[in-house]
Amino acid sequence: MITLFTFGPSFGMPDASPFVMKAEVLLQLAEVPYTKKRADVRKSPKGKLPYIRDASGTVIADSTLIRFHLERHLGVDFDAGLTPSERGAAWAFEKLCEDHLYWIGMSERWLNDTNWEKGPRHFFDPLPVPLRSLIASKVRRDVRKALHAQGIGRHSHAEMDEIGTRGLAALSDFLGDKPFLMGEKPCGADAFVFSSIAQTLCDHFESSLRDAALRHPNLVAYRDRGMARWFPEFA
Repeated sequence: MITLFTFGPSFGMPDASPFVMKAEVLLQLAEVPYTKKRADVRKSPKGKLPYIRDASGTVIADSTLIRFHLERHLGVDFDAGLTPSERGAAWAFEKLCEDHLYWIGMSERWLNDTNWEKGPRHFFDPLPVPLRSLIASKVRRDVRKALHAQGIGRHSHAEMDEIGTRGLAALSDFLGDKPFLMGEKPCGADAFVFSSIAQTLCDHFESSLRDAALRHPNLVAYRDRGMARWFPEFA
C-alpha cells in the first residue's frame, strides 16, 4: 500500500498545502489503496511535502513526480480520452495555478499580518516558547525570499491582484459550464486546479484572490464538486 505523507488538515481544509491535496486526488483518480501519515517537513526528502512511499519502499517526493511515478509504474493515464491539444491545454492550466495562483496565495497568507496571525504562525505552536517566535520569524523571512526569487514577490499588491484576477478569469472562461476542466470527467490537471481553487476560496483568510474567485460562480461550483467527490468530510 502507498503511504502519502502530509501536513494534515488545517483551516477547515483537507490539508494546509494544495500540493498535498493534489497528490491525494491523483491517488484517488488512480484508484490505488493508500494511507496518510503526518510528516515533519524538515525530515522529508526534499524539505517539502508531499511525498509517498510505495509498497516496494520507493520514496517519491514532489506531487508532479508522484504523478509521473503512478503513470510509469501503474500504467495510469490520467488524461485518457483527451486529444494531444487538450492534454497540452490541461497541463498549461495546471502550471498557471502552480506558478501564479499558488504564489500569490502564499503572499496573501504569509506576508499579510492579519492572515499570518490567523494561520501560518500557528504552525509553530508545538515548538518550545523560547524558540517559537525566532523560528517562525525566520521561516516567514524565508518565504518572503522565496517569493522574491520566484518573481511574484517583486510585485506590488495591486499588481499581484491584477495577475491573479486575470488567471482566475481565464480558468472560469475555459471551464464554462463543464463539470471538470476538460469535460465530463476529471483529468490529471484537475487534481491541482481543483486544489488551488479550493485553497483560494478558503474562508479562513482575508484575500483579494478569494474575493476575485467568488465573482465566478462556476469556480465555486467546481470547488464544491471536487470536495464532494474527493474530500466529502470537508464538503
